[in-house]
Amino acid sequence: MSVYNYLLDIVRRRGAGYIVLIDPDKHSRKQIGELVEAACEGDADAIFVGSSIVLNSGFDNLVRLIKRIASVPVILFPGSTMQISRHADAILFLSLVSGRDPNYLIGEQVKAAPVIRHLGVEPISTGYMLIESGKMTSAEFMSNTRPIPRDKFDIAKATALAAEFLGMKLIYLEAGSGAAYPVKTEMIAEVNRYVRTPIIVGGGIRRPEEAHERVKAGASFVVTGNILEYKANRSLIREFAGAVHVRE
Repeated sequence: MSVYNYLLDIVRRRGAGYIVLIDPDKHSRKQIGELVEAACEGDADAIFVGSSIVLNSGFDNLVRLIKRIASVPVILFPGSTMQISRHADAILFLSLVSGRDPNYLIGEQVKAAPVIRHLGVEPISTGYMLIESGKMTSAEFMSNTRPIPRDKFDIAKATALAAEFLGMKLIYLEAGSGAAYPVKTEMIAEVNRYVRTPIIVGGGIRRPEEAHERVKAGASFVVTGNILEYKANRSLIREFAGAVHVRE
């Protein structure tokens, strides 16, 4: 089964999926190992690996470490073409559809595509949408693009639909690492009613209740990262997973 079909199966079986994001720059190798174990034992459905900028020169070795420990798919969430590894199960082939910089719409993708094919990593085309979150995030700064205002639901809907028409398999509504506010549930609900493509939501989600609210609004996957940096324990991860997996 492809990783993409595995993700679709998670949604069919569990209602929604919970994904733990690991930023290589924010953890030691020991901490990364512990977080991967906690994620798998805590019932996370997949692990994302990536960052807006990676200062650690051993990215490939870290992905290999994560893959060796993980019992769930390891999916790259790259901030640049430098974040590609043969050891991952798949990679989100991102296009920053909310921005207007051609480098992030197609430029970096042209550079990355032959490498991904050569390494044999499964690409999952993803329409990446930055949503305003109350503060400038790393993704916003590094891409030099303006996010969609958090109350402009019509722009978000039209952007997501354009990504769907372009054939993208996932829509990622991203408030950003360390966001002051997560993506509004109203925006998620509006986008979910407007497109058929599964929606990933991440950024600024600090409580299991917030994760559950976003699933109720229509998110197919919820991602948490920063909140686990200081509380990388199985019980918290299991709380998030339980909140996401609850059907209503």
